[in-house]
Amino acid sequence: MKLSLVVPCYNEESNIALMYDAVKADFKDVTFDYEMVFVNDGSKDGTLGELKKLLSGDVPVKIVNFSRNFGKESAMYAGLKESEGEYVTIIDADLQQRPSIALEMVSMLDSDPDTDCVACYQEQRSESKLVVFLKENFYKIINKFADTEFVSGASDFRTFRRPMVNAIVEMGEYFRFSKGLFSWVGFNTKFIPYKADERATGESKWSVRKLFSYAFGGIIAFTTAPLKIATALGAVSGLFSVIWLIAKLIALFFGVPFTAAGWLIFLVTLLGGAILVCLGILGEYLARIYIQTKGRPIYIAKNVFKNFGSEDK
Repeated sequence: MKLSLVVPCYNEESNIALMYDAVKADFKDVTFDYEMVFVNDGSKDGTLGELKKLLSGDVPVKIVNFSRNFGKESAMYAGLKESEGEYVTIIDADLQQRPSIALEMVSMLDSDPDTDCVACYQEQRSESKLVVFLKENFYKIINKFADTEFVSGASDFRTFRRPMVNAIVEMGEYFRFSKGLFSWVGFNTKFIPYKADERATGESKWSVRKLFSYAFGGIIAFTTAPLKIATALGAVSGLFSVIWLIAKLIALFFGVPFTAAGWLIFLVTLLGGAILVCLGILGEYLARIYIQTKGRPIYIAKNVFKNFGSEDK
């Protein structure tokens, strides 16, 4: 098998057939074998039913059906794990990422044996100014503190050689931040620009709140910088206390009454807030360690369907 197309799906009922037809149209002249690996991430609509219809087609299709929604990170991991191709492309089901670009990435890997991965990034983003601002500053922040380099705008839309796929699959982290994992494993990656099309149907599943949560998870996963906030807050609070004490002593020297009640309340609030922030950050790391030590699976496949090779299971 030359190429596996990994397609994570969550409530993409109206896009499944469109995606399948787009792949067939763009791949009609290819001379190599390919498969499509769809991962149904606990969809609540008719996505699974639409996926099963593809089993009667002439393109090799595998469907990994999750027992519930585990998130896109788990879906990508499952797709990589279940793929069989020499090359593997991760591509969204909403047709914002055209299958024809996957063929371009395959061609680049064929022509350059020293390149292990071709990744796409958006030069011009079509999201709102707020989302663009948040994403750009996220990369600036995480690159300042993390040892792993993050390329601004790089998407999950990329094509890997099999050795790199195997390296990623071997990393059994429960809290996955794939953009970081793709960089951490090393290998030579070439970045190319692409223009994301409009969604074929439906709306994006990524709200600003989910983007914040995803970004925070990435920072926690690839840097311990937040833990240093405790030291910084402690130093600032200590310095403020010393300055306050000196100011009060000077005021007392000049006969100003020493009424400390208001200042005391302010200082207790300041120090209490700093302590709670530090405890919250420590709690995030400890919670992730606690869950990781449980050894829970990254995903649970309720069933897997195939229209080629071995029998369905």
